[in-house]
Parts: sequence; structure tokens; C-alpha cells
Amino acid sequence: LVSSMEELLCPVCNKIFKNPVLLNCSHNICKSCWEKFCKENKSWECPVCRRSSSMNPPFNLALNRLCEVSSAASEIQESQGASAGSEVFCSLHREKLKLFCLTDKQPICVLCRDSNKHKSHDCVPIDEAVPDLKNELQTVLKPFNAKLEVFKKVKQTLDQTAEHINNQVKHTEQKINQDFEEIYHFLQNEKAARIAALRREEEQKSKMMKEKIEEMSTNISSLSDTIRAIEKELKAEDIPFLQNFKATKKRSQCSLPDPQLVSGSLIDVAEHLGNLQFRVWEKMRGIVKYTPVILDPNTAHPSLYLSEDLTSVRRPGTWQLLPDNPERFMKYPDVLGIEGFSSGNHSWQVEVGAHPQWFLGVATENKDRNGTLGVSPKDGIWCIILDCGKYRAGGGMGITLKRRPQEIRVALDYERGEVSFHDPKDMTLIYTHKDRFTEKLFPYLNIAVSYEGGKRHSISSTLLQTL
Repeated sequence: LVSSMEELLCPVCNKIFKNPVLLNCSHNICKSCWEKFCKENKSWECPVCRRSSSMNPPFNLALNRLCEVSSAASEIQESQGASAGSEVFCSLHREKLKLFCLTDKQPICVLCRDSNKHKSHDCVPIDEAVPDLKNELQTVLKPFNAKLEVFKKVKQTLDQTAEHINNQVKHTEQKINQDFEEIYHFLQNEKAARIAALRREEEQKSKMMKEKIEEMSTNISSLSDTIRAIEKELKAEDIPFLQNFKATKKRSQCSLPDPQLVSGSLIDVAEHLGNLQFRVWEKMRGIVKYTPVILDPNTAHPSLYLSEDLTSVRRPGTWQLLPDNPERFMKYPDVLGIEGFSSGNHSWQVEVGAHPQWFLGVATENKDRNGTLGVSPKDGIWCIILDCGKYRAGGGMGITLKRRPQEIRVALDYERGEVSFHDPKDMTLIYTHKDRFTEKLFPYLNIAVSYEGGKRHSISSTLLQTL
């Protein structure tokens, strides 16, 4: 009935037929394999020739009987379904593989051990080698599982960042439209150009984020494949396990570097919105006023809420869901201005009003965003502080004032290494930091939750001059 033993094997599971069914194309297949194949592929096509067949093909009784009584079929079953106690022989000497060479990391027979190739090598019985080597692979498996969790966590952050980019684009486009409506009759062409710039940045950064997410997915898939391969080897029989050990160990030595979040991946909202009307005014001469120290929303702590024009900040006591991007302060409620200074004289005025607690001044860009650093010059911050009704300089020195200023004027002289603070009402000097600056300095704010007398307080700033 059959011309070779291969015809007794199912083309899907490659095992002896079990309850074979006959397809319309005359190919045979196990009934269970046929049902599984149809379910997974949602079709009734032959897995060999892809010709259509009936959903319930007839049972091949003759083939089933042949499989049951055939001695050849029995031999095939033994060769394919070897039990845990089956023996494997040395391909060189046809002797049983009873030893494992610790030097070459491979199973050998007794004659191999006495040969010149293995004579000086350390060898142990198979049953002694397997537990140690499995433990070795188990040890290798742990860091892969840990790294997989790291990649999953970073991918989750990247997914959140990608979503936040979309929200930033929507919000930024909204604000751009609002600003341009006020001077629309002058600015129709300018408006189209700026939205186009936003779209270009959206395309660029969304593409970058998509590539990064795909990279994370690829690395996660690679790590998962490696883990599955190692786990599969750990479940293998002793001899196949030992035969594949060297290749498995080599594969397990491949290491991917820990993933890093991409700095500068968020939409540069401040670039699109900061001084928007002033830049238009430069073209149109006198249509809007200049609003100056622009706060960078990509650096703002999640508890800080910036105004639409990015010139003031409040802290109502709730947190926003924002991505943990590298630029953002996550430990303390800090925010930086978008523009930094590495030379020249710069002054701006901060309207603190009745806010009960604040830190303001300048800070370096490299200030630790997630650490527990203080607010002193050695920490990269030159500021003054109002806390519990008392004023002090960053670093701890107390400051005595005759009255509580409603505004603070900050003056930076980079070359002289001075940051001065004045009460602009009468230009009374409050405090001066003297130092030697070597890094770019940015306007810096930190405020506490403020809700007094039913009124929420905010802090805003106005630039006086930039030279």
C-alpha cells in the first residue's frame, strides 16, 4: 500500500499517522493535525499542495490499519519518540556516550576518553555533568529575564512619550491658531509657515520615536527568543542538551546594551510658542508686546502647570501625567527657562506676588533632575528663597528685608560672575551671588503649593533687557 516508510508519516506533525483522514487532493493527514491546521489558518486547504478540501474529510481506514500493524511504523515511532532512557552512540566508535569532556564541552564514549584527542582532558560521567551545566544556564538566564523587564519598562515610557508628543502637537497647534487669529489679516502666510514647521518637527520626532519603539520591540523579541531557546534546552534530554550546550552557551553570551531614553525627543513647544507674537511683531512693527522669559514645559515637574503663553507657573497640588523624559525634573517642583546664557548681561523680572514659598534665580543645564541635590552654588543653582516667611540665599545665608517685595528683579552678569536680586520698586539690593561661571545658565523657578483665601497663586516673569 505504501512505497516507503515516509508515507506513514503525517506531513504536519511528522509522526506516524493517528486517525488519518483523506483530503480531496489524495494527501493524508492526522485528524487532529487537520483540525488544528484549519483553525489556525481559517481555511480548508491541504497543507502540502494548498488545494481546497472538505471541512470533514473521510477517515482512511486502510492507512490507519497499516500504521497499527506495520513493524516499520513501530521502528519509526521508536526513532522519533525516544524515551528518557534511550541510548545514543558515538559516531566515531559506535560506543555508548557515557562521559562528558569538560575541556571540549561535549559528550564522549570510553574509547574517546583514551584517545589522543581527549587523553589529557578532564572527563566526568554524563549524570554528573548535566546538573552543573543546567545550573550554569539557569544563572545565564536570570540576567536575560531582568534585561527583558528593563526593555519592557523603557518601551512603556516610549509609548507614553509618543502619546504625549501627539498631545503636544494638538495643544501647540491650538495655541498657534489662537495667537494668529488676533493678527490674522497680517499673518496668513506666516501662520501657514509656522504650522508647517510644527508638522515637520512632528514628522521628524514621531518618526524617531517610531524607530526607537521598533528598536525596543526588536530587542524585546530577540531577548524573548534567546530566553525561549535557553528554556527549551533546559527541558531537553541529557544527551541532546549536552550536544547543543556549546552553541546554546555561545548564544547566551550575546549581550544587548541597556536601553536609553532619547534626549530631545519631545516637541519643542517653546520654540513654536515662545515669543511667538514678538517675533511676528518684529516683522509687522508694533502689533503685539514682547513677553520674554519663556518656561520650558519639557523640563517642568509634573506638579507644575504652565500658562498658555509659558510665562507663568502655578502648583495647585495635583500631578499631570507626563513622560519621564531626560530633561524633566522629577524629584522637586523645578522648571527652567527655555533660553540659556553663556555670556553677556541679562535681566528679567519675576512677579511673585503673595506666593508664600518659592526659589528663583539661575541654574546650570546639567543640574541633577532626579537626585537629592540642594539649592546652592555648589549644586549648580544661584538663587534666593522665601520659605516659612523668611528669606535666605541658596546655600543657607539669611536675608533681612524691610518689606515683602511683590516682584524680584534678577540680573545676571556672566563675565563678572554675578547674579543679583533687587526689589524693582526702589531697586533695593536683596542679595548678590559671586562666582565663576563655566556653564550655560538658565532662568530657574521652584514653587510650593499655594492656595490661600480661596485664591490660587501663580508666579510669572517679565524680561527687562537682554544685552
